[in-house]
Amino acid sequence: MGDPSFWDDTEKAREVIGEVKRLKGWVEPWNRLDRKVADLIEFADLLEDEEDPQLATEWERETVQAGAAIDDLELRNMLRGDDDVRDAILTVHSGAGGTESQDWAEMLLRMYARWAERHDYEVVLLDQAEGEEAGIKSASIEIRGEYAYGFLKAERGVHRLVRISPFDSQSRRHTSFASVFVYPVVDDTIEIDVRDDDIEMDVYRASGAGGQHVNKTSSAVRLRHLPSGIVVACQQERSQHKNRATAMKMLRAALYQQALEKQEEEKAKVESTKRDIAFGSQIRSYVFQPYTMVNDHRTERKESDVQKVMDGEIDPFIHSYLKEFGGAQ
Repeated sequence: MGDPSFWDDTEKAREVIGEVKRLKGWVEPWNRLDRKVADLIEFADLLEDEEDPQLATEWERETVQAGAAIDDLELRNMLRGDDDVRDAILTVHSGAGGTESQDWAEMLLRMYARWAERHDYEVVLLDQAEGEEAGIKSASIEIRGEYAYGFLKAERGVHRLVRISPFDSQSRRHTSFASVFVYPVVDDTIEIDVRDDDIEMDVYRASGAGGQHVNKTSSAVRLRHLPSGIVVACQQERSQHKNRATAMKMLRAALYQQALEKQEEEKAKVESTKRDIAFGSQIRSYVFQPYTMVNDHRTERKESDVQKVMDGEIDPFIHSYLKEFGGAQ
């Protein structure tokens, strides 16, 4: 057990087992679908020879199911990037619009949490800065589950809200903005060089509405990576040590995303890809009044049930994006 080669062989075995599982995840659904299509062809031949309304209804139902399986397989084919299978760190920032935008940022955060619940993903709140009157200035969550990053990379960008503001005594219509950034969670198998000398750390008291978010000691941690200017923060734990460890994970994820963009020759740093959180830069608009409509400006996918979307039903937008752009981001 003390032989280093034992641990090397064990690690290699785990990698092989993991690769076998991933390949099975492709081969087995394909084989099932292949058998299903063959059965449907035989089914169709029988219906040509003899009319049977009950059999025809069954054939139509099976055909619809096969079509859905083909769509699922096509979607999975869009999630073949090196990082698509990873967990995701998602950060929401309020933009132009003050209290209204801070409320909008909190609504988006809830939307992504509900989407994660629909997919049986685990959601962990990493950091949250409360707004002065309502909502949040910013928040970061980790979404744990297979292909979380692959799906959520479609959400990166500026989101625009149009509604009659509940904070306006004259009930006027307001336009608000919030930005969403998504990073893959980096594990220990990926080397990210983070020097202690390049990190500036601040500690402060955790804040929040109550409960575990209120802390009488300076346990919250904010890290600034001086070479890149990336800033991350965590206040979820009562322990400063645990918060620093989580903040380091967030920083590594952001730096890894930055390194990927450099490799892809996409203008150096993650921060340099940010667009103004204001008019003309949105990827999606959510209109509550005078009509209801959610419109993705990249794919022109539209959904009229805005409340359903805000309750986490964003798969149509994610799927349309992946089918059109694939692994482009």
